[in-house]
Amino acid sequence: MEFQHILITGGAGFVGSNLAVQFSQLFPEVRVTALDNLKRRGSELNLPRLKKHGVEFVHGDVRNREDLEGIAKFDLLIDCAAEPSVHAGTTGSSDYVVNTNLFGTINSLEAARQHDSAFVLLSSSRVYPIERLNSVPFRENESRFCWDEHSSIDGLGEHGVSESFPLDGARSFYGASKLSAELMVKEYAYQWKMPAIINRCGILAGPWQMGKADQGVVSLWVGRHHNGRPLQYIGFGGLGKQVRDLLHVDDLFELLVQQCACTNFWDGRVYNIGGGKDVSVSLAELTTICQETTGQHVDISAVPDTSNVDVRIYLTDTRKAQRDFGWRPRRNAQTIVHDISQWMHANPAVLSGVLN
Repeated sequence: MEFQHILITGGAGFVGSNLAVQFSQLFPEVRVTALDNLKRRGSELNLPRLKKHGVEFVHGDVRNREDLEGIAKFDLLIDCAAEPSVHAGTTGSSDYVVNTNLFGTINSLEAARQHDSAFVLLSSSRVYPIERLNSVPFRENESRFCWDEHSSIDGLGEHGVSESFPLDGARSFYGASKLSAELMVKEYAYQWKMPAIINRCGILAGPWQMGKADQGVVSLWVGRHHNGRPLQYIGFGGLGKQVRDLLHVDDLFELLVQQCACTNFWDGRVYNIGGGKDVSVSLAELTTICQETTGQHVDISAVPDTSNVDVRIYLTDTRKAQRDFGWRPRRNAQTIVHDISQWMHANPAVLSGVLN
């Protein structure tokens, strides 16, 4: 491992804590520090786990530059700190999502510049415009919506959405804040020659995700089946046919390890990261997998109306990352659901009152 001290912002969250633990396990000679404001419910449950694996925890907020100034010299910052909900700011002020996702990244970039550190931004597939995605011709089959394979649209093909998909159009306050953060990463890479890379992630899932209706849908679905509680198919007619690809957090970690070994690509370039078509599900298909995994059936009601920030289909074209790093996701949707279910079975007391 080229890096000696890794700082992970948002390090007590789902993604950040998993990455921190896995870096500590795979590279015991590397110092790993996790910074988090513990705002998200359930993030405090990760603190004993971080401590057990030798990860140093700093209670701090990326919105406050001073919270980053006291951290010992680091040479890699992985920016996992975010307000992760695409609905953030849609019913009130956008301050928190913008201050965290944009200005928090700027503060982190400035800290990285002062430490002469490399930088990884975990961005989002939600930087792609909503109306452009929803205007793609589609068909409906028994269990899902499918893009018309005869569509001729820049940046969209049989493998999904590539990095060249057009970016003009509205994308939600969440998506706009992440895209703005990407632009700042590119500027720091250009102005200061900072080694930097941007991973636009789709739906990340796996153990230790505290699922909610607006973020963490796979854990929410598994948890509701685990506890026998009702669910809703929301939007697009209430059929549960909207589709996303999934990425196990362990597959993301394996990509980062590959990227750390290939720093010649760290010039601010962007990669679309997800499970792709082979690891995609509709909500209806996710329900079937949860039923098969847990042996439980739950009531599911229909809410036909669609939010103006929702997309019908999103699939990730990961061929650029496959080409540059020899990486591809190895865990399918069934494995993701199984791993989450096993984690929930093993931690009933810890999770009571946390999962929706």
